[in-house]
This record gives sequence, C-alpha cells and structure tokens, in this order.
Amino acid sequence: MNFEDYRGVWVFIEEKDGAVAKVSLELLGAGRVLADKRKTELAGVLIGDNVQELAQTVFEYGADKVYVYDVPIYRFYRTETYMRAMLACVEKHKPEILLYGATSTGKDLASAVATDLPTGLTADTTQLDVEEDTGLLLASRPAFGGNIMATILCKKYRPQMATVRPKVMKALPRNEKASGVIIEECIPITEDDIRTKVLEIVRSTTQHVRIDEADIIVAGGKGLGGPAGFQVVHQLAETLGAAVGASRDVVEAGWIPHHHQVGQTGVTVTPKIYFAIGISGAIQHLVGMQNSGLIIAINKDPSAPIFQSSHYGIVGDALTIVPMLTEAFKTALGRKEEADAGKV
Repeated sequence: MNFEDYRGVWVFIEEKDGAVAKVSLELLGAGRVLADKRKTELAGVLIGDNVQELAQTVFEYGADKVYVYDVPIYRFYRTETYMRAMLACVEKHKPEILLYGATSTGKDLASAVATDLPTGLTADTTQLDVEEDTGLLLASRPAFGGNIMATILCKKYRPQMATVRPKVMKALPRNEKASGVIIEECIPITEDDIRTKVLEIVRSTTQHVRIDEADIIVAGGKGLGGPAGFQVVHQLAETLGAAVGASRDVVEAGWIPHHHQVGQTGVTVTPKIYFAIGISGAIQHLVGMQNSGLIIAINKDPSAPIFQSSHYGIVGDALTIVPMLTEAFKTALGRKEEADAGKV
C-alpha cells in the first residue's frame, strides 16, 4: 500500500435521538489531538436521514470537514447500508486513521468494515496516540483480563482503525463560532439491494441503575468479605443518593448483577465523586473509573494499587470505616435539610 495516499483522521459520527452521541464528541476531541500531531485534517462521517444539520455540532467540537450520507435508506442503522456507505467513503477519500465509538452500533459497523478492507481493527481502546513522523497509531487497551496494557499497531495497512470506549476521552469545549466543509456523498443503493428490513423499533425500559450517568458512585470489592459486608456500600449509596458500583470479582461471585460492574468488561464511568471500597485497584477496574473527578479509596492494605490512583485514601477496615462515614453524612445532610427548611 502507498501510505502517501492516506491522509486525515476520521471519526464515525453516531446519531442518537436526533443528536450527536456523546462518545462521538469525545472521539472528536481525541481525533483533534491526533490530527494536530500529524498536521492534517479531522473529519467526521455522518450517515442517516435528515442529519445534515448535525454537521454544525461536529464542527463545534473540532472537525474541519464532514462527509454526509443523508437519504431515507439510512434512517435506521443496518449493518449493510452503513457499511456500504463507509466503505465507499474510505475507498474514495482514503483516511489514515478511522475511529468509532465502542457502542453496539460502532462495534458492529467497525467489525463489518474491517472484513472488507485490507486492514485490522483494535477493539475497546482506552488510550490513543500517534507517532508524528510515521503516522503510526498507538492504540492501547487492557489485555489478559486487565492485568496488562497492550499497545496494538497496524504497520502494514491503512486505514488504521479502532473502537474507543465511551467516557475515556475528553470532548473539546464547544466553539459555537466554528465552521467547516460539508461534503455530500451518495452511493447507488435501494431497499431491494438490502436483505434486512426494519419492521419496528422497540425501546425497552429498565429499572437498572445507570451508573454511567451518576454524579456519585459508591463501589465495593472483594475486600468487603461477602454479600453481608457489601451492604455497607448500599447503605452509603442510599444516604448520598449515589449509584452502586462493583469490581469484576464481586460480580463474578454473584453478590450483585453485572450492570453494576465498573471496568474493562463492565461500564466506564466519570462521576464527580467515586468511592472505591475494598477494591484493590487492578488495571481492569482502573480503566473504567480513573477519569472520575474525585476518587476516595478505603482499603486495609496500605500497598493496594488503588491508592496510587486516588485523591484521598483511608487505610483501615471498610466494615468499620464506612458505617462511620454513613452516619456522618446522614448528620451533615440532615443539618443541611434543616437549614434549607429554615430559609423557606
């Protein structure tokens, strides 16, 4: 392959409920850094129906250019339609790097595109960098159950592709004055060409705690000893109005359902406050919460790795310390409610 033919950093722009998905905004921030290092442009690829107006949002978060496929056949995500559009765009304009969010849509599309292009795909990336001179993408992700970080390279083929986990990259501040170039693309495709049909969209409801949207998370690990010890996590979370998180070991032990799991094989979170209680701090867990605003760790092992990533650490028995914190918060919050009531 002639690498000189491939230039630019691209981000697949995922549309969700009529708006640009947050993970796409995060990837534009990361893509802007990569593009600036390579002294090249950052572009978004926007596929859908009545989506061209979203191009302005893509510009406001860092892109120089947006390739738009905007026709009714792309109204609902289908692997075949989106894959054909993306393949056509890549073959025509030849990006050097192509990033997707590691969502159900992004992972499905990226893997489908990778089967047709002569290149590879790094999945669930948590760190991105690029060599300025060679353009080699350094895509890092936890490996071997989260025990090591592996940096994966694609030395012989282009484009270099990766899916990136939500919440691990930072979106740029919005610039409402930004503008860019919109390039309208199209390919000859009709419903008769597509084997899958969308008959109905069913939106399910769930009572599960959305820990990825919580401002405060109280997470517990195997250091709590068992399901009975884990109750101190629930009690503190209830007092603070927080979501409950857990380490992988706790979930695998059956103490709490999987949707509470934080980490590489769980959910990536960025709350304002994260309590890590009885959690040792394996890489697998750290990659899921290390971007939290404030990390408070409680562990009886003073050499636990979690303390290296925390802002405040308490060494001691969590089963003694956490109930004390819960009572202190109850008192403090009770006084605040009394004070607020007195102002009314």
